[in-house]
Amino acid sequence: MKIEQSYWTAEADWETEKSSSLDGTGSVVLLFGSAAALQDNARLAEVRARYPGAPLVGCSTAGEICGTRVRDDSLTATAIRLEHGEIKLASVEVGESGDSFHAGQSLAQALPAQGLVHVIVLSDGLKVNGTELARGLRDNLPHNVTVTGGLAGDGTRFQHTLVCADGKPGEGIIAALGFYGERLKVGYGSLGGWDSFGPERLITRSKGNILYELDGHSALELYKEYLGQHDAGPAEALLFPLALRSGDEGYGLVRSVAAVNEDDQSMTFFGDMPEGSYARLMKANFDRLVDGAAGAAHAGFETLGSIEPELAILVSCVGRKLVLKQRIEEEVESVREVLGENTVLTGFYSYGEICPHGAITKCELHNQTMTITTFSER
Repeated sequence: MKIEQSYWTAEADWETEKSSSLDGTGSVVLLFGSAAALQDNARLAEVRARYPGAPLVGCSTAGEICGTRVRDDSLTATAIRLEHGEIKLASVEVGESGDSFHAGQSLAQALPAQGLVHVIVLSDGLKVNGTELARGLRDNLPHNVTVTGGLAGDGTRFQHTLVCADGKPGEGIIAALGFYGERLKVGYGSLGGWDSFGPERLITRSKGNILYELDGHSALELYKEYLGQHDAGPAEALLFPLALRSGDEGYGLVRSVAAVNEDDQSMTFFGDMPEGSYARLMKANFDRLVDGAAGAAHAGFETLGSIEPELAILVSCVGRKLVLKQRIEEEVESVREVLGENTVLTGFYSYGEICPHGAITKCELHNQTMTITTFSER
Protein backbone atom coordinates (compact mmCIF):
# COMPACT_ATOMS: atom_id res chain seq x y z
CA MET A 1 0.00 0.00 0.00
CA LYS A 2 1.34 3.43 -0.95
CA ILE A 3 -0.09 6.60 0.57
CA GLU A 4 0.35 10.32 -0.01
CA GLN A 5 -1.30 12.93 2.16
CA SER A 6 -1.61 16.68 1.90
CA TYR A 7 -3.88 19.36 3.30
CA TRP A 8 -5.13 22.76 2.16
CA THR A 9 -5.78 25.84 4.26
CA ALA A 10 -6.67 29.33 3.10
CA GLU A 11 -3.61 30.70 4.92
CA ALA A 12 -0.94 28.38 3.50
CA ASP A 13 -2.48 26.72 0.40
CA TRP A 14 -1.41 23.04 -0.03
CA GLU A 15 1.12 21.47 2.33
CA THR A 16 2.46 17.91 2.39
CA GLU A 17 1.85 15.71 5.42
CA LYS A 18 3.05 12.39 3.98
CA SER A 19 5.06 11.99 0.79
CA SER A 20 5.35 8.79 -1.25
CA SER A 21 6.06 7.60 -4.77
CA LEU A 22 2.56 7.42 -6.21
CA ASP A 23 3.58 9.45 -9.29
CA GLY A 24 0.03 10.67 -9.76
CA THR A 25 -1.57 7.22 -9.56
CA GLY A 26 -3.99 6.04 -6.92
CA SER A 27 -6.81 3.62 -6.21
CA VAL A 28 -8.78 6.38 -4.48
CA VAL A 29 -8.33 9.83 -2.94
CA LEU A 30 -10.13 10.39 0.38
CA LEU A 31 -11.27 13.99 0.86
CA PHE A 32 -12.40 15.38 4.21
CA GLY A 33 -13.09 19.07 4.57
CA SER A 34 -15.47 21.84 5.47
CA ALA A 35 -18.52 22.20 3.25
CA ALA A 36 -17.04 25.36 1.72
CA ALA A 37 -13.69 23.72 0.94
CA LEU A 38 -15.34 20.59 -0.45
CA GLN A 39 -17.48 22.72 -2.80
CA ASP A 40 -14.51 24.74 -4.02
CA ASN A 41 -14.16 23.68 -7.66
CA ALA A 42 -10.60 25.00 -7.82
CA ARG A 43 -9.49 22.79 -4.92
CA LEU A 44 -11.08 19.68 -6.39
CA ALA A 45 -9.55 20.45 -9.78
CA GLU A 46 -6.12 20.66 -8.16
CA VAL A 47 -6.57 17.24 -6.57
CA ARG A 48 -7.83 15.71 -9.83
CA ALA A 49 -4.86 17.15 -11.71
CA ARG A 50 -2.48 15.56 -9.23
CA TYR A 51 -4.18 12.15 -9.31
CA PRO A 52 -5.84 11.79 -12.73
CA GLY A 53 -8.11 8.78 -12.96
CA ALA A 54 -8.38 8.19 -9.20
CA PRO A 55 -11.94 8.60 -7.84
CA LEU A 56 -12.37 11.42 -5.32
CA VAL A 57 -14.49 10.24 -2.40
CA GLY A 58 -15.17 12.10 0.82
CA CYS A 59 -17.51 14.24 2.86
CA SER A 60 -18.01 17.48 4.75
CA THR A 61 -17.06 17.42 8.39
CA ALA A 62 -17.23 18.98 11.83
CA GLY A 63 -13.41 18.98 11.86
CA GLU A 64 -10.68 17.40 9.76
CA ILE A 65 -8.06 14.95 11.06
CA CYS A 66 -4.67 14.91 9.34
CA GLY A 67 -1.83 13.26 11.22
CA THR A 68 -2.32 14.32 14.83
CA ARG A 69 -3.74 17.73 13.90
CA VAL A 70 -7.42 18.62 14.00
CA ARG A 71 -8.39 21.55 11.80
CA ASP A 72 -11.54 23.41 10.80
CA ASP A 73 -12.19 24.93 7.37
CA SER A 74 -9.44 22.87 5.74
CA LEU A 75 -9.34 20.10 3.14
CA THR A 76 -7.37 16.90 3.65
CA ALA A 77 -6.50 14.73 0.63
CA THR A 78 -5.20 11.21 1.26
CA ALA A 79 -4.31 9.29 -1.90
CA ILE A 80 -4.17 5.50 -1.52
CA ARG A 81 -2.92 2.87 -3.92
CA LEU A 82 -3.35 -0.80 -3.16
CA GLU A 83 -0.49 -2.81 -4.58
CA HIS A 84 -2.14 -6.21 -4.27
CA GLY A 85 -5.85 -5.39 -4.54
CA GLU A 86 -8.37 -2.85 -5.74
CA ILE A 87 -11.01 -0.45 -4.49
CA LYS A 88 -14.45 -0.14 -6.09
CA LEU A 89 -16.93 2.70 -5.61
CA ALA A 90 -20.72 2.51 -5.37
CA SER A 91 -23.03 5.41 -4.58
CA VAL A 92 -26.71 6.17 -4.18
CA GLU A 93 -28.78 9.29 -3.59
CA VAL A 94 -31.69 9.36 -1.15
CA GLY A 95 -34.66 11.62 -1.77
CA GLU A 96 -36.64 13.66 0.70
CA SER A 97 -38.36 10.47 1.91
CA GLY A 98 -34.92 9.22 2.97
CA ASP A 99 -35.41 5.48 2.46
CA SER A 100 -32.18 4.63 4.20
CA PHE A 101 -32.64 0.84 4.39
CA HIS A 102 -33.05 0.50 0.63
CA ALA A 103 -30.12 2.86 0.10
CA GLY A 104 -27.94 0.49 2.11
CA GLN A 105 -29.37 -2.47 0.24
CA SER A 106 -28.60 -0.87 -3.13
CA LEU A 107 -25.02 -0.08 -2.11
CA ALA A 108 -24.39 -3.62 -0.89
CA GLN A 109 -25.79 -5.13 -4.07
CA ALA A 110 -23.76 -2.76 -6.27
CA LEU A 111 -20.44 -3.98 -4.87
CA PRO A 112 -19.31 -7.33 -6.36
CA ALA A 113 -19.23 -9.93 -3.60
CA GLN A 114 -16.30 -11.96 -4.96
CA GLY A 115 -13.15 -11.07 -3.04
CA LEU A 116 -14.77 -8.27 -1.04
CA VAL A 117 -12.92 -7.78 2.25
CA HIS A 118 -14.33 -4.59 3.77
CA VAL A 119 -16.60 -1.60 3.05
CA ILE A 120 -16.10 2.04 4.03
CA VAL A 121 -19.34 4.04 3.88
CA LEU A 122 -19.64 7.84 3.94
CA SER A 123 -23.19 9.14 4.22
CA ASP A 124 -25.13 12.38 4.27
CA GLY A 125 -25.43 13.24 7.95
CA LEU A 126 -28.90 14.81 8.10
CA LYS A 127 -31.13 13.13 5.51
CA VAL A 128 -30.19 9.53 6.30
CA ASN A 129 -31.26 7.32 9.20
CA GLY A 130 -27.96 5.71 10.13
CA THR A 131 -29.60 2.74 11.85
CA GLU A 132 -31.57 1.81 8.72
CA LEU A 133 -28.57 2.41 6.47
CA ALA A 134 -26.48 0.03 8.57
CA ARG A 135 -29.24 -2.59 8.54
CA GLY A 136 -29.59 -2.37 4.76
CA LEU A 137 -25.86 -2.90 4.35
CA ARG A 138 -25.41 -5.79 6.76
CA ASP A 139 -28.51 -7.64 5.55
CA ASN A 140 -27.21 -7.67 1.98
CA LEU A 141 -23.44 -8.06 2.25
CA PRO A 142 -21.63 -11.41 2.54
CA HIS A 143 -21.60 -12.55 6.17
CA ASN A 144 -17.82 -12.15 6.51
CA VAL A 145 -17.70 -8.55 5.22
CA THR A 146 -17.59 -5.78 7.83
CA VAL A 147 -18.50 -2.12 7.39
CA THR A 148 -17.09 1.04 8.97
CA GLY A 149 -17.41 4.74 8.20
CA GLY A 150 -19.55 7.64 9.30
CA LEU A 151 -22.09 10.37 8.68
CA ALA A 152 -20.94 13.67 7.19
CA GLY A 153 -20.88 16.78 9.37
CA ASP A 154 -21.53 20.49 9.06
CA GLY A 155 -19.66 21.89 12.03
CA THR A 156 -22.19 22.72 14.73
CA ARG A 157 -24.63 24.25 12.22
CA PHE A 158 -26.64 21.08 11.44
CA GLN A 159 -27.93 22.57 8.17
CA HIS A 160 -26.30 20.91 5.15
CA THR A 161 -23.93 17.96 4.84
CA LEU A 162 -22.18 16.89 1.65
CA VAL A 163 -20.74 13.69 0.24
CA CYS A 164 -18.46 13.43 -2.80
CA ALA A 165 -18.72 10.18 -4.80
CA ASP A 166 -16.31 11.12 -7.60
CA GLY A 167 -18.66 13.80 -8.78
CA LYS A 168 -20.02 17.10 -7.59
CA PRO A 169 -20.39 17.01 -3.80
CA GLY A 170 -24.05 17.10 -2.80
CA GLU A 171 -26.67 16.46 -0.17
CA GLY A 172 -28.43 13.12 0.18
CA ILE A 173 -25.52 11.13 -1.27
CA ILE A 174 -24.09 7.95 0.24
CA ALA A 175 -20.78 6.55 -1.02
CA ALA A 176 -19.45 3.06 -0.36
CA LEU A 177 -15.88 1.94 -1.05
CA GLY A 178 -15.38 -1.80 -1.43
CA PHE A 179 -11.86 -3.02 -0.59
CA TYR A 180 -10.64 -6.16 -2.37
CA GLY A 181 -7.43 -8.18 -2.07
CA GLU A 182 -6.21 -11.43 -0.52
CA ARG A 183 -3.28 -9.67 1.15
CA LEU A 184 -5.38 -6.83 2.55
CA LYS A 185 -5.88 -6.91 6.32
CA VAL A 186 -8.47 -4.70 8.03
CA GLY A 187 -9.00 -3.99 11.72
CA TYR A 188 -11.51 -1.82 13.55
CA GLY A 189 -12.51 -0.55 16.98
CA SER A 190 -15.11 1.81 18.43
CA LEU A 191 -15.28 3.13 22.01
CA GLY A 192 -16.84 6.09 23.79
CA GLY A 193 -15.89 7.19 27.28
CA TRP A 194 -19.05 8.91 28.52
CA ASP A 195 -20.53 8.48 32.02
CA SER A 196 -24.17 7.53 32.57
CA PHE A 197 -26.11 9.40 35.22
CA GLY A 198 -29.65 9.81 36.53
CA PRO A 199 -32.38 7.15 36.57
CA GLU A 200 -33.01 4.62 33.83
CA ARG A 201 -36.02 5.62 31.75
CA LEU A 202 -38.32 3.61 29.50
CA ILE A 203 -38.91 4.80 25.94
CA THR A 204 -42.70 4.90 25.94
CA ARG A 205 -43.35 6.70 22.67
CA SER A 206 -41.17 6.87 19.57
CA LYS A 207 -41.25 6.34 15.81
CA GLY A 208 -38.06 5.25 14.12
CA ASN A 209 -35.44 7.80 15.13
CA ILE A 210 -37.98 10.28 16.54
CA LEU A 211 -38.39 10.24 20.33
CA TYR A 212 -41.47 11.70 21.98
CA GLU A 213 -41.69 10.33 25.52
CA LEU A 214 -39.57 8.81 28.27
CA ASP A 215 -41.52 7.24 31.15
CA GLY A 216 -44.66 8.77 29.67
CA HIS A 217 -43.29 12.32 29.86
CA SER A 218 -41.91 14.68 27.24
CA ALA A 219 -38.33 13.77 26.38
CA LEU A 220 -37.70 17.34 25.25
CA GLU A 221 -38.77 18.72 28.61
CA LEU A 222 -36.40 16.30 30.31
CA TYR A 223 -33.53 17.57 28.19
CA LYS A 224 -34.42 21.16 28.98
CA GLU A 225 -34.36 20.32 32.66
CA TYR A 226 -30.87 18.90 32.47
CA LEU A 227 -29.57 21.61 30.15
CA GLY A 228 -30.91 24.21 32.57
CA GLN A 229 -32.12 26.46 29.79
CA HIS A 230 -34.99 26.81 27.34
CA ASP A 231 -32.84 26.29 24.23
CA ALA A 232 -32.27 22.54 23.78
CA GLY A 233 -30.84 22.70 20.27
CA PRO A 234 -28.71 19.90 18.78
CA ALA A 235 -25.37 21.48 19.68
CA GLU A 236 -26.34 21.77 23.36
CA ALA A 237 -28.06 18.37 23.49
CA LEU A 238 -24.95 16.72 22.03
CA LEU A 239 -23.47 17.09 25.50
CA PHE A 240 -26.20 14.78 26.84
CA PRO A 241 -26.45 11.69 24.61
CA LEU A 242 -28.57 8.68 25.54
CA ALA A 243 -27.25 5.20 26.27
CA LEU A 244 -29.66 2.48 25.08
CA ARG A 245 -30.43 -0.90 26.61
CA SER A 246 -32.80 -3.49 25.13
CA GLY A 247 -34.22 -6.25 27.33
CA ASP A 248 -31.67 -7.79 29.69
CA GLU A 249 -28.70 -6.66 27.63
CA GLY A 250 -26.31 -4.09 29.06
CA TYR A 251 -25.95 -0.61 27.65
CA GLY A 252 -24.36 -0.81 24.23
CA LEU A 253 -25.35 1.83 21.71
CA VAL A 254 -25.33 5.58 22.22
CA ARG A 255 -27.61 8.02 20.46
CA SER A 256 -27.14 11.76 19.88
CA VAL A 257 -29.70 14.42 19.09
CA ALA A 258 -29.96 15.59 15.47
CA ALA A 259 -32.90 18.02 15.76
CA VAL A 260 -35.66 19.16 18.08
CA ASN A 261 -39.26 20.11 17.28
CA GLU A 262 -40.96 22.48 19.71
CA ASP A 263 -44.32 22.09 17.97
CA ASP A 264 -44.80 18.41 18.74
CA GLN A 265 -42.21 18.27 21.53
CA SER A 266 -40.19 15.62 19.70
CA MET A 267 -36.47 14.97 19.38
CA THR A 268 -34.92 13.42 16.29
CA PHE A 269 -31.82 11.29 16.84
CA PHE A 270 -29.20 10.08 14.36
CA GLY A 271 -30.35 6.48 14.89
CA ASP A 272 -33.48 4.59 15.91
CA MET A 273 -34.95 4.91 19.42
CA PRO A 274 -37.06 1.74 19.75
CA GLU A 275 -40.10 1.76 22.03
CA GLY A 276 -39.64 -0.59 24.96
CA SER A 277 -35.91 0.08 25.20
CA TYR A 278 -34.37 1.71 28.24
CA ALA A 279 -32.31 4.88 28.16
CA ARG A 280 -30.02 6.79 30.51
CA LEU A 281 -28.60 10.23 30.06
CA MET A 282 -24.86 10.52 29.64
CA LYS A 283 -22.36 13.29 30.30
CA ALA A 284 -18.74 13.87 29.37
CA ASN A 285 -15.70 12.69 31.24
CA PHE A 286 -12.60 14.34 29.75
CA ASP A 287 -10.06 11.70 30.65
CA ARG A 288 -12.34 8.81 29.72
CA LEU A 289 -12.95 10.31 26.27
CA VAL A 290 -9.23 10.29 25.56
CA ASP A 291 -8.92 6.81 27.04
CA GLY A 292 -11.80 5.69 24.81
CA ALA A 293 -9.93 6.86 21.72
CA ALA A 294 -6.85 4.92 22.82
CA GLY A 295 -9.06 1.88 23.49
CA ALA A 296 -10.51 2.06 19.98
CA ALA A 297 -6.95 2.19 18.61
CA HIS A 298 -5.98 -0.88 20.66
CA ALA A 299 -9.02 -2.73 19.28
CA GLY A 300 -8.12 -1.75 15.71
CA PHE A 301 -4.54 -2.86 16.30
CA GLU A 302 -5.58 -6.23 17.73
CA THR A 303 -8.20 -7.06 15.08
CA LEU A 304 -5.59 -6.21 12.43
CA GLY A 305 -3.38 -8.92 13.86
CA SER A 306 -1.19 -6.76 16.15
CA ILE A 307 0.90 -5.38 13.30
CA GLU A 308 1.56 -1.69 12.72
CA PRO A 309 -1.07 -0.48 10.22
CA GLU A 310 -0.16 1.50 7.15
CA LEU A 311 -3.36 3.55 7.24
CA ALA A 312 -5.94 4.42 9.89
CA ILE A 313 -9.23 6.18 9.16
CA LEU A 314 -10.55 7.94 12.28
CA VAL A 315 -14.21 8.95 12.62
CA SER A 316 -14.96 10.74 15.88
CA CYS A 317 -18.21 12.37 16.98
CA VAL A 318 -18.73 16.13 16.91
CA GLY A 319 -19.99 15.87 20.50
CA ARG A 320 -16.54 14.75 21.63
CA LYS A 321 -15.02 17.77 19.89
CA LEU A 322 -17.42 20.13 21.65
CA VAL A 323 -16.48 18.68 25.02
CA LEU A 324 -12.71 18.36 24.57
CA LYS A 325 -12.36 21.80 22.94
CA GLN A 326 -8.70 22.85 23.12
CA ARG A 327 -7.80 19.33 24.27
CA ILE A 328 -9.23 17.78 21.10
CA GLU A 329 -5.87 16.73 19.68
CA GLU A 330 -5.18 14.67 22.80
CA GLU A 331 -7.50 11.93 21.58
CA VAL A 332 -5.78 11.81 18.18
CA GLU A 333 -2.37 11.80 19.84
CA SER A 334 -3.47 8.86 22.00
CA VAL A 335 -4.28 6.97 18.79
CA ARG A 336 -0.83 7.76 17.40
CA GLU A 337 0.81 6.40 20.54
CA VAL A 338 -0.97 3.06 20.08
CA LEU A 339 -0.68 2.63 16.30
CA GLY A 340 2.87 3.90 15.81
CA GLU A 341 4.64 6.75 14.07
CA ASN A 342 4.52 5.18 10.60
CA THR A 343 0.73 4.89 10.39
CA VAL A 344 -0.92 7.54 8.20
CA LEU A 345 -3.86 9.05 10.10
CA THR A 346 -6.80 10.65 8.32
CA GLY A 347 -10.46 11.16 9.18
CA PHE A 348 -13.08 13.57 10.38
CA TYR A 349 -15.51 14.60 13.12
CA SER A 350 -18.93 13.28 12.28
CA TYR A 351 -22.64 13.19 13.04
CA GLY A 352 -22.47 9.43 13.58
CA GLU A 353 -20.00 6.55 13.36
CA ILE A 354 -20.51 3.17 11.68
CA CYS A 355 -18.69 0.11 12.97
CA PRO A 356 -19.42 -3.49 14.00
CA HIS A 357 -20.93 -3.71 17.50
CA GLY A 358 -18.62 -6.18 19.22
CA ALA A 359 -19.33 -9.69 17.99
CA ILE A 360 -23.05 -8.97 17.66
CA THR A 361 -23.34 -7.24 14.28
CA LYS A 362 -20.96 -6.51 11.42
CA CYS A 363 -22.37 -3.00 10.93
CA GLU A 364 -24.10 -0.67 13.40
CA LEU A 365 -24.58 3.06 13.91
CA HIS A 366 -22.84 4.56 16.93
CA ASN A 367 -22.76 8.06 18.37
CA GLN A 368 -20.25 9.79 20.61
CA THR A 369 -17.48 7.28 19.85
CA MET A 370 -14.06 7.33 18.31
CA THR A 371 -14.24 4.71 15.55
CA ILE A 372 -10.99 3.59 13.91
CA THR A 373 -10.41 1.42 10.83
CA THR A 374 -6.88 0.13 10.25
CA PHE A 375 -5.43 -1.20 6.99
CA SER A 376 -2.32 -3.10 5.95
CA GLU A 377 -1.15 -5.00 2.86
CA ARG A 378 2.08 -6.23 4.51
